[in-house]
Amino acid sequence: MADLLIDCVEGGASVSFMAPLPREKAVAFWQRALDGAARGERIVLVAEDRRAGRVVGSVQVVLAMLDNQPHRAEVAKLLVHRDARRHGLGAALMGAAEAAAQAAGRTLLVLDTATGGDAERLYYRLEWRRCGIIPKFALLPHGGLCGTTVFYRELAGGTTDAEHGVADSRRLSDLGGTSR
Repeated sequence: MADLLIDCVEGGASVSFMAPLPREKAVAFWQRALDGAARGERIVLVAEDRRAGRVVGSVQVVLAMLDNQPHRAEVAKLLVHRDARRHGLGAALMGAAEAAAQAAGRTLLVLDTATGGDAERLYYRLEWRRCGIIPKFALLPHGGLCGTTVFYRELAGGTTDAEHGVADSRRLSDLGGTSR
């Protein structure tokens, strides 16, 4: 799993780490994540290429929320190895994360991602709702500031956007991308 994180950071993914990412730091990250999963604070989902014998994708559902937010979870660290991209793995991991969150009784998911990146286009394609953009939020792995775009998704059992009068007309085409 450390190799997956190192590959994504080296490829420019803004996932809280700077490049080059030392292996021991990647291993420590995964140990903390798996410890949190053992305590029931998060769900760690992994996609494995069994033929190659390696992890090629992962996503986490953070369940540990404040007392007044037991209905909500955060989707974090969607990672897909550069060699495994453009085959639907990111979308499959997001679907699995949503199903896991719903099975854990959550009705609202939130996430943030680097503005203008591939992940942002994926979330639009999957019809997540954009809340807004925070400029100059974090450093990219190789340096330089980037904004973050905040998204949410209501799962079955929650209210709909129409019930709240929320509309977000910005779509994938606004980002210069195309659906695949």
